[in-house]
Amino acid sequence: MIEQKTQTGFLKRPLTSLTVLLLLQLTLFYQTYWSMVEIWWRSETFAHGFFIFPISAYLIWRRRNSLNAVVILNDWRALVFLIGLSFFWLIAHAVDVLAVQQFAVVMMLPVLVWLCLGLRMLVALSFPLLFLLFAVPFGEFLVYPLRKLTAAFTVHAIRMVGIPVFWEGMYFTLPSGSWSVVEACSGFRYILASLTLGALYAYLSYHSIWRRAAFMLLALVVPIVANGLRAFMIVMIGHFSGMELAIGVDHLIYGWVWFGIVMFAMFWVGSFWQDKKPQTDTEKAPVDTLNQQTYRWRFIFPVALIVLILPGWIAMSGDEAPNEMLALELPKQAGEWQLMPGQTLSQWQPFYQGATQEVQASYSNGRETVGLNMAVFAGQQQGAELASSSHSLTESGQKVWKELSRLTRIEHFENYDIGLTQARIKSTQQSLLVWQWKYFDGTRTSNDLYLKALEAWTKLMGKPQQGAALIVFVENAGVSKDSESVAQKQLRGFVADFLPVLEAKFDQGH
Repeated sequence: MIEQKTQTGFLKRPLTSLTVLLLLQLTLFYQTYWSMVEIWWRSETFAHGFFIFPISAYLIWRRRNSLNAVVILNDWRALVFLIGLSFFWLIAHAVDVLAVQQFAVVMMLPVLVWLCLGLRMLVALSFPLLFLLFAVPFGEFLVYPLRKLTAAFTVHAIRMVGIPVFWEGMYFTLPSGSWSVVEACSGFRYILASLTLGALYAYLSYHSIWRRAAFMLLALVVPIVANGLRAFMIVMIGHFSGMELAIGVDHLIYGWVWFGIVMFAMFWVGSFWQDKKPQTDTEKAPVDTLNQQTYRWRFIFPVALIVLILPGWIAMSGDEAPNEMLALELPKQAGEWQLMPGQTLSQWQPFYQGATQEVQASYSNGRETVGLNMAVFAGQQQGAELASSSHSLTESGQKVWKELSRLTRIEHFENYDIGLTQARIKSTQQSLLVWQWKYFDGTRTSNDLYLKALEAWTKLMGKPQQGAALIVFVENAGVSKDSESVAQKQLRGFVADFLPVLEAKFDQGH
């Protein structure tokens, strides 16, 4: 872009102002940017993030000649969005929601372009700037539902070809052997890669917004269907080869080869719909308009500096060490339930990262036995959060315990309700029905998004950030509705007696 020579003085040149603000933003929020780089480095799923910023820069560079004709005029309205993004970043930092922090800092980039160069320039660069959002490592919450979808697709396809199959959640067994749909088989990597490449292809190949949207929809649907077919074909190869082929490393190789074929076919089909670039008339900014904005910029630029600096300063001044908590001592009796010292109902253990204290115990009323797992979090900080995607009922990589099913439900008690997650956990020796929820500031929920919002509110109010993740479980050998109903009745009876006693001790600081 060519700057107007009529503008003189440092920071009165639009590109100079933009460069200063971008460098300041990168410096102030470098920890958030670095957190993205760390994820790109350690995760194959998000390794494409290294290429997003260079691609965006190239897309802007290739349009450098046409951008000379775009009217450049700073726009104070962008300050409203900049303030909003800074506020969202600050709240996300307070409750350690890394994804929101990352989206906020990346979205600041197009807003700064809008602020310094104007709305017309923002529109002209809309795709290269929005393409930066693909750099944010986000979406892992989709892995579990995608695994369920892949398992269902595969099992139904197997049954359609007449092969008997026994299906339990993510696991299914054929006469030739057993299979499981692990995280790598969810298809999330394929979908993310397809959307990223599809967006780039749609931008370069189409100019109609409807054709671009249609191709993006295709880039979302195709990999989901293709992943189901991939899983089905791999199972069939393994089945008819006596479980000698499509096992281990070649399992993944076949997947990526298949994905490459599918992407090539999708782009080939999309090539038939290419349209011509529409003719647009643009004009250079009048000199007097550029001179008139100088006085207004004297106020806009300092405000932008304050908006960028203030969140980081507040965040640094508000950082504090986690609260100190005494070790929790479980109640020895709650109603008719007695603590059984030194005894555990199961060898199964959930995985909680960064917990201040973890407790395992069993309670009995003389007829029934209920297991208890509890993870206490003294404070909420990165890597040691009550609401975190790193927590799991079965630790990744272990092969003893399998999670067969999971659903959310609300259990009604006399004086309160509990929003919880119900799951079935199984090993070769034992089958368990599990209830899981979190307790924070008097609230019982399994919704991590709601919990994060509650954490933000309590932090703003200066309340303690102490919380606990609770799990109760019973043996449940059967899979019938009657067997599940009996197990739920046992858990409901235990929770009704035990929970008020435990929460009273927790709220009183043990």
